[in-house]
Amino acid sequence: MARITAGVGCSHVPAIGVAMDQGITEQPYWVPVFEGFEKSREWMKAQNADVIFLVYNDHCTVFDASCIPTFALGCAPEFAPADEGWGPRPVPVVKNHQVMASHIAQSLILDEFDITIMNEMEVDHGLTVPMSVMFGDKGPDDEWPCLVIPLCVNVVQYPAPTGNRCYNLGKAIRRAVESFDEDLNVVIFGTGGMSHQLQYKRAGLINKEWDTQFLDRLTSDPVALSQTPHVEYLREAGSEGVEMVMWHVMRGALDDDVTEVHRHYHVPASNTAVGHIILENNKDRIAAE
Repeated sequence: MARITAGVGCSHVPAIGVAMDQGITEQPYWVPVFEGFEKSREWMKAQNADVIFLVYNDHCTVFDASCIPTFALGCAPEFAPADEGWGPRPVPVVKNHQVMASHIAQSLILDEFDITIMNEMEVDHGLTVPMSVMFGDKGPDDEWPCLVIPLCVNVVQYPAPTGNRCYNLGKAIRRAVESFDEDLNVVIFGTGGMSHQLQYKRAGLINKEWDTQFLDRLTSDPVALSQTPHVEYLREAGSEGVEMVMWHVMRGALDDDVTEVHRHYHVPASNTAVGHIILENNKDRIAAE
């Protein structure tokens, strides 16, 4: 039986990818950002995941105003890095576990989640930046150490799904994974955020206090946290802060009882609060020990 053993929450700031691609991570501005991911890369290597289920949002590279699916599951054999206006990132092509992705699509739809099935799709920084910070520098001729199943969530065009809907989707994803008859270690990523606003009078907004309580409650009180209304994300975390609903998908896929094994928070990185957390199911921690 496949199983989800741990979850990762991670910002996907595009400038982080640029810093890695341009080899400027040792510059003073970037050093504290990347120091917070050193332990994460060690943990990721030790985790020896077979599959990453990665929840992210597209930034108008694959989807535009003509088609905006709420949840789009990647079922293609592979996903090339998208050209976001300055050429694709020089990172590996993402390889899918296509059989498992198809199984999850069927399971979710029969579980009454109306998933859009993507049999052809590119992936932008929303997916590639979390992969880079967790696995380190990889060139286009390399391969990511594990397979990746992408789930793209609409948080660009209102209305985005609620945190509660995302949390329950996470539970449905867990049921789907656990009904897959292959012994696989799956780690789920929820990406985006944290507080940031990129336009108009509040451009540059960062709310460290609100971000911190979000990280705290993600571990200790996830059900209540998932009830946070859209307007609170907008008011407290900025217009782009609603990306954090994707973290609820990750949390919903884990046990109620989890342990926070690592946290990193830094501001600013290109007008955005960088947040990161690693959660492990306690029963899986006990089994590993």
